[in-house]
Amino acid sequence: MTELTIRKRKLLFPAFFPDATRGVIRSLDSYDLKNAGVEGIVVNSFHLVSKPGISVIKSIGDIKKLMNWDGMVASDSGGFQLLSLIYENKSYGSINDNGAIFYRDPDKKKYNLTPEKSIQIQLSTGSDILICLDDCPLARASQDENQLSVRRTIEWAKRCKEEFMRQIEVRKINDDKPLLFAVIHGGNDKRLREHCAEKLTEAGFDGFCFGGWPLSEEREINADVLSFTAALMPDNLPKFALGVGNPNAIVKCFNMGYNIFDCVLPTRDARHHRLYVLNEIFDQENISEFIYIMDQKYIRDPRPISNHCDCYTCGNYSRAYLRHLFEIEDSLAWRLATIHNLRTYMNLIEILRKKKI
Repeated sequence: MTELTIRKRKLLFPAFFPDATRGVIRSLDSYDLKNAGVEGIVVNSFHLVSKPGISVIKSIGDIKKLMNWDGMVASDSGGFQLLSLIYENKSYGSINDNGAIFYRDPDKKKYNLTPEKSIQIQLSTGSDILICLDDCPLARASQDENQLSVRRTIEWAKRCKEEFMRQIEVRKINDDKPLLFAVIHGGNDKRLREHCAEKLTEAGFDGFCFGGWPLSEEREINADVLSFTAALMPDNLPKFALGVGNPNAIVKCFNMGYNIFDCVLPTRDARHHRLYVLNEIFDQENISEFIYIMDQKYIRDPRPISNHCDCYTCGNYSRAYLRHLFEIEDSLAWRLATIHNLRTYMNLIEILRKKKI
């Protein structure tokens, strides 16, 4: 696929959506995002339930109106929070076949997240792409745990679709309806992944996502499982590599067939002094390098972060100034660094669209 039409809007592939988990890319506003070339973002419906709350979002209209964002929005279901919270620490809640029960701090008030509730929340945010609630296990999950994850993921996806279709009718959403993606799990067991993909394909969805931890034990991209999973997805539908990744991983996964990516890396790294620079000569193993802006050698460096970057930061400020801002802990440092990293990612996406790598 080279493009996708979502709610009468065209999205060219590949596409990278930075994570605006709570409805914001830290330190940036919607104009910064647009000027960096960002076309869509990923929000987390689980976190938005807590703050500002779905009733607040609905009172304004939807998440786009709240953010003053006219780009696309994909909403994560909350499935990853099963891994990052409950599976990592049972004090955060419990999981059963009906869904998940989260305990909110500090009062430990219970919050039930079911497939049906997840769809209702995501539709209320006004998302363009909804993702089915999935049972996302730990990377170190046992065979039995992965089997349980696959069974629940299939059952929950079917319930998500049923609720999605019901809500579309109730809300009278006709020719402007969003898309619903299902998530393929199975850990490193290819037979489980094949079974999961087969059942989800039979159920019928608008797109499919890679589910689970995308890295190997060596912290490298798990190319074998990612490639195998991509091959299980229908080629006429979008393939979303959830949580991928760094520039090298994006290029590798794009060549496997994935065409939508999201990750916290470019924005998180920007806040931690790690700046991306695309190499002038591109090849599969030489995509980008890093500048650690707090290194002493940049104290008097008058150059932009990258001579080949057309972002606002590189067009107006030096490495020396950005390092100074971080040194004095001024908030402008976050903004300028984040603008650069996001524009670097979007430049990579534009290169891939032209098939130069």
